[in-house]
Amino acid sequence: MEKFEFWEEGYKKFVRFAHNKDFVLESGKTFGPITVAYEVYGEINKEKNNIILITHALTGDSHVAKHSEDDPKPGWWDKFVGPGKMIDTNKYFVICSNVFGGCQGTTGPSSIDPETGKPYGAKFPIITIKDMVNVQKKLLEALEIDHILCVVGGSMGGMQALEWAVSYPDFMDGVINIASPLKLNAQSIAFNEVMRRAIMADPNWHGGDYYDKTGPSQGLSIARMLGMITYQSDKLMDRKFNRRMKDPVESFFESFNTEFEVESYLHYQGMKLVQRFDANTYLYLTRAMDLYDLGRTYGSEEEALRRIKAKFLLIAITSDILFPLSQMRYMRDRLLEAGVDLVYKEIESDYGHDSFLVEEEKYRNIISEFLELLYNKEMIR
Repeated sequence: MEKFEFWEEGYKKFVRFAHNKDFVLESGKTFGPITVAYEVYGEINKEKNNIILITHALTGDSHVAKHSEDDPKPGWWDKFVGPGKMIDTNKYFVICSNVFGGCQGTTGPSSIDPETGKPYGAKFPIITIKDMVNVQKKLLEALEIDHILCVVGGSMGGMQALEWAVSYPDFMDGVINIASPLKLNAQSIAFNEVMRRAIMADPNWHGGDYYDKTGPSQGLSIARMLGMITYQSDKLMDRKFNRRMKDPVESFFESFNTEFEVESYLHYQGMKLVQRFDANTYLYLTRAMDLYDLGRTYGSEEEALRRIKAKFLLIAITSDILFPLSQMRYMRDRLLEAGVDLVYKEIESDYGHDSFLVEEEKYRNIISEFLELLYNKEMIR
């Protein structure tokens, strides 16, 4: 029988398992021990049918929302999750964990390898979206949860939500996938590779073994700068920055140490991520996204999607250049062909991929009504 070890640090909770290194990865390798950091909001009702699992995107973590007004740290989805909000924690019990391979409390490349007493670094195994989901399944097993109302995720979180629906089709009543395709296309893989190479080309990367040294902050910053470009639309960037300069135009003829406002914004966003994120984690999670391919895992996309039993809400963003409408409509068509009970919505937005993080008002009715439908069906069973 699996041994689970629990502890808490403030609002953040932890569980550790696979003490005997017996957690089987998709690669076939075994790994352990694994610690998962997670946070919970609201209360489980007596019927245990109000549980929602939220899965986070690339640089997210378990802190999806503030726990109270006294909680000093904002959550990455504060507009969406909380009392009276679209994912109403007065009604639903919400769980969000930091993904396997992460750097915010869950075991990842920056974690200490108990055999060496040093961080794993690049010795950490290559992981997949399926591995992340299987670790989350272990978390829910530890919490004695055997069924949930819905799994919700955007971007990389949407890949996890889809994998949940395919790997564990009887485990949930609903799935909400926001701005996440069936698999990355060549352009998205190319973006990820350029970001990884920026990190690995930084002389301070040291082959991934930089934890007792100055880390590859410049490489990670550049990776984030490129990522931020893909998360926004050209319309939004023009509206926010246009061609405005922070320095007098004359100074541009004298030095490269001058900035357009958009350049200043990218530099700020790059260094901001460096302060809270691990460069190796960025490498591992982007590679996991590249590898995500249901057709490879299950024999074909059709076979994989036919496994889904949950009601499915798929949301696309019209101005998304990272995962454009063509990919999302392809996914819509494949889900329908597989007989999935699908609700498909397109959000008109100039915010690009980032829309699902900031434009709460455009998602409120779509998501809250979908959850309400699932919940009411559960209540009358």
